[in-house]
Amino acid sequence: METMDHSNRRDFLKKAGKAGLVTGLSFTAFSSFAKEFSPFAPLATPYTQQPLPYAYNALEPVIDAATMELHYSKHGAAYAKALGEAVAAENVNTSKVTLEQLLANISKYSTKMRNNAGGHYNHELFWKSMAASTGAKPSGKLAQAIEKDFGSFEAFTTQFTDAGKSRFGSGWAWLVLGKDNKLVVGSTANQDNPLMDVSELKGFPILGLDVWEHAYYLKYQNRRPDYINAWWNVVNWNFIEERWATAKKK
Repeated sequence: METMDHSNRRDFLKKAGKAGLVTGLSFTAFSSFAKEFSPFAPLATPYTQQPLPYAYNALEPVIDAATMELHYSKHGAAYAKALGEAVAAENVNTSKVTLEQLLANISKYSTKMRNNAGGHYNHELFWKSMAASTGAKPSGKLAQAIEKDFGSFEAFTTQFTDAGKSRFGSGWAWLVLGKDNKLVVGSTANQDNPLMDVSELKGFPILGLDVWEHAYYLKYQNRRPDYINAWWNVVNWNFIEERWATAKKK
């Protein structure tokens, strides 16, 4: 799974070096954040919606084709469109400010920016975090890290599932890499995420689960726990392990 091609990676590195010149971006805040999560280049998220990495029916029976099409082509697309409107209105130079940098300073922007920058980032990660049903589990060093930080894979999934089930209203459940390189689980409301300076849960998102009703209601109605339990069968652990390994400080 490639997250960014080599030419884009080189372009990003050139642009990132100029980030301190961008009006409205706090150099101190960015420097502190960059030290915690330095390897942005291979993990940077484009401002525009990317192609879905599988067919709408690829995740059945866990996620039905109708839900996936509606979720991606309507909800996800709407966040990307509104984000484009917000960055234009608020004069964000998207060639110099990465989406991750913008999120780290989201308190400086409008509510529209917060909702849609978060919504776009969260969904772009969500699509890539899933693959055709395998029922697989993480392996290698990620499996070891999960066992170390949670006691066992089962303890981790229980904690993560509980975070999703107990999130009141709409929001997300997260597996986050903290600045101490430890994995933690938590949740955020609405379209907030752990990269945001306004979020109580801080860290780099490794895995995120959408628990808004639009993510599951056509198939599961009000049975969010059933959706979450089934969702574990389509987690793309290869992608998650690559993301964790890249984000982890050496």
